[in-house]
Amino acid sequence: MPRMLDVGDDVRAEIGDEEADRLLAGENAPGSYDCTSCRTPGDTEQERTSTVLFIGDETAVLAFAHATCLPSQIVQVSEEQLQGAVRSITGEEGTGLAGVAGPGPAEGVPDQAVLGVTSGLVLIEGELRPALVVEPTGPITRPGSAPGGGDDFLQLLVEQGFSPVTSLDAVPPVLHGWSVLLAVGQLHAVLQPGAGGGSSVAWWQAHHPLQVTEAWRSAANKLQTVLLFAAPVGSIGRQPREDLLRGALDKAATHGRLVAAAMPLAGT
Repeated sequence: MPRMLDVGDDVRAEIGDEEADRLLAGENAPGSYDCTSCRTPGDTEQERTSTVLFIGDETAVLAFAHATCLPSQIVQVSEEQLQGAVRSITGEEGTGLAGVAGPGPAEGVPDQAVLGVTSGLVLIEGELRPALVVEPTGPITRPGSAPGGGDDFLQLLVEQGFSPVTSLDAVPPVLHGWSVLLAVGQLHAVLQPGAGGGSSVAWWQAHHPLQVTEAWRSAANKLQTVLLFAAPVGSIGRQPREDLLRGALDKAATHGRLVAAAMPLAGT
């Protein structure tokens, strides 16, 4: 029986027309599955289903998701992460492909600098909005720059489409092609467009999926958008309360040390 599958152009190009057609005809696609995003059951005979291809260095795994949770896409992950997901699917460990996520410094980050991510609700235009605040643990320099050449973190992000923020009075513009991956109520990754318009790749990935509060998750599901703020090392710090986080963001914005973008939510 034909399946209600969505096979994206990039997934089709990767697996080939013959395999894609077999999937659509129901030859290789499962009837029922666990959604790789929300982990609840799905049925390719009853509801629109997306094919999601996870690609590692040597291995590729095809998974399925409710079309309302994720679009059909390719997600680049490390081989280690993918092998861990395969083990979890076969029952050896973990919670499945929704847990594919790992560490990843941004391009040009020295080995000792990684991106720290904090989640919180930020009041903008009269509504509490789910936000992620990204701050490196050290200066970020442009690839190829000499050591000690300053901090290019904000400029690199501006070149990728982030907007400088001077106050938190308005919602930042949407950065098309980027998204925030949330699955089973946990934060997994921030995805950016691949080179040359290819499949999405992880700009940041969690060492382990990060828990978010129920209020944060509810706001994200309601608005289907997450705000991402980024600041150079030493600008924000680890704030224990959301009011202190907001104060640190306001201060960074006033001093021209903050950029931001709105991103669609992927997952639930």
